[in-house]
Amino acid sequence: MTELDAAGISDPDLRAAYTECRRINAHHGRTFFLATRLLPARARPAAHALYGFARMADELVDNPEPGTDPKAALDDVAGMVDEVYEGGAPADPVLAALADTVRRYGVRRELVDAFLHSMRMDLTVTEYATYADLAEYVHGSACVIGLQMLPVFGTVVPLAEAEPSAAALGEAFQLTNFLRDIGEDLDRGRLYLPTEELSAFCVDRELLVESRRRGLPDPRVRRALAVAVSRARAVYRRAEAGIPLLRPESRPCVRTAITLYEGILDEIEALDYDVLNRRAVVGKGRRLAVALPQLLAVWARGRVRRL
Repeated sequence: MTELDAAGISDPDLRAAYTECRRINAHHGRTFFLATRLLPARARPAAHALYGFARMADELVDNPEPGTDPKAALDDVAGMVDEVYEGGAPADPVLAALADTVRRYGVRRELVDAFLHSMRMDLTVTEYATYADLAEYVHGSACVIGLQMLPVFGTVVPLAEAEPSAAALGEAFQLTNFLRDIGEDLDRGRLYLPTEELSAFCVDRELLVESRRRGLPDPRVRRALAVAVSRARAVYRRAEAGIPLLRPESRPCVRTAITLYEGILDEIEALDYDVLNRRAVVGKGRRLAVALPQLLAVWARGRVRRL
């Protein structure tokens, strides 16, 4: 039985839409995609749809097609979101899958709007002074993703009780992205690590850009990044506290995602914070070592239920 069959998705066009979202997830989000293998089959298409939508909007901003206007492209997406919440079926496959997921799981409109708002912020805001200033962006770009996923995961408590840890999950992943992608973001003219936090270590944008250009790590940068890594780890602890609030069948997915994504911080430390010109990644071997026992356990439980 395929994931789409398990989810009761029979319409050919809708099956194709979800298949496209699955392809996007598998190609662009290998860590999250691996974690979704631990979800019940019926829940995986919705996870792929939510990821596919987020990735599509993000690509419009970060990697626009030559000659296109990212703002106009986001406006077009916002128009399709209107159609989604008015009960329509957008022609775009990613939005069509999103529309079906919204109806199945009751994904709230304000969560999607907040995400698009943060994508628009990337078109005009190039840096933030403090973590408080960054909070609005992180809420829309990351916390709401955790909140969108929460109905898909399911909870054993009222949804509102699990929301703080779900938001923390998105925040932890985003803070990790900021550290992993700092060099690429600088190339796009953006700096997400708050400037006042960096200045405490005598680090500014100019030093980061020069360090990236020369390929020479700076001890001041190392110290600043070490503190940022510690901050991200504290957010992971808040996210972990929410795992027991999820439905039991969803816990392995979230636990594995946290282990793998926090593993990027381990890799950053292993590189001695030299990440301006080197990308910290969790290798395939470690990903499989973390996920395979969970996958086997999930498979075994499913087999027992079928006997």
